[in-house]
Amino acid sequence: MLYHYTDFAAFDGIIRCGELRLNNILNMNDAAEMRLFMNGICTAVIDRLRADGETDKLYAAQDFFRHEMEQEFSYSAYAACFSLHRDDASQWERYGHLGQGVCIAFHEDLMQKMASGVISFQEVYYQEDMRGHHLVDQFYRLIKGSGRFESSLPKMQALMNEAWVNSAAFKHPSFASEREFRLVASPFISDEFAVKPQYHISQERIKKYYPLDLNRMCGILNMQLSDLVGEIIIGPTSSQSLPILQDYLTDCGLSVLKGRIVMSDCPLRKPKS
Repeated sequence: MLYHYTDFAAFDGIIRCGELRLNNILNMNDAAEMRLFMNGICTAVIDRLRADGETDKLYAAQDFFRHEMEQEFSYSAYAACFSLHRDDASQWERYGHLGQGVCIAFHEDLMQKMASGVISFQEVYYQEDMRGHHLVDQFYRLIKGSGRFESSLPKMQALMNEAWVNSAAFKHPSFASEREFRLVASPFISDEFAVKPQYHISQERIKKYYPLDLNRMCGILNMQLSDLVGEIIIGPTSSQSLPILQDYLTDCGLSVLKGRIVMSDCPLRKPKS
């Protein structure tokens, strides 16, 4: 199982509306992680070229990487996040509305089957030193083996796209305890992404997201949304009534999920009022 910790408003969107929102990673607390990954890759390539004395290609690569990093928002990835940890205190505090929310357990194998095209299902990896990353070697060999740097630009661009896709599943090792997986959409790699972006308007700002139609995606695999959900855990500090949640599921046409509701056993303290 993979566990998605959230609040009840987002839970309603997933269960009643069959909509899973993929939010812009640059708007999450992971934006710095993406930049750390990309800067690490670029710096490692430049350092290898400098060590070889490839001055002309070094400067051309620096200009290329600098321009690409300035286009950061054009390479935005959108993701929904999951953890391998069930009923976990840190997950409740960080993502489950301080334990007042809810956790939905999804079958991992079915989530993997739903990913295709620009949507990928990625296990987050935790690494600090990028010098050993396979993309560094690929960039280096491509630049080193090209006669003129300009001739390598199409392949450089394709590698850069791959790097941005990879960055969406990267986090600093200090987050390794989360054991995270992500359902990621990278709209920049194709013009054929059928999902149209939507915008959430709040008093503070406007946020862009991509809504995935879970009912349609399940239908393609000849299954129901209820097949995807294995368990629903009410948060440890939640005031949610179990009978009301059961009535809610019945009225949503998902009475089969009533027997999959459990109360959290996590001894998380309620936040002070």
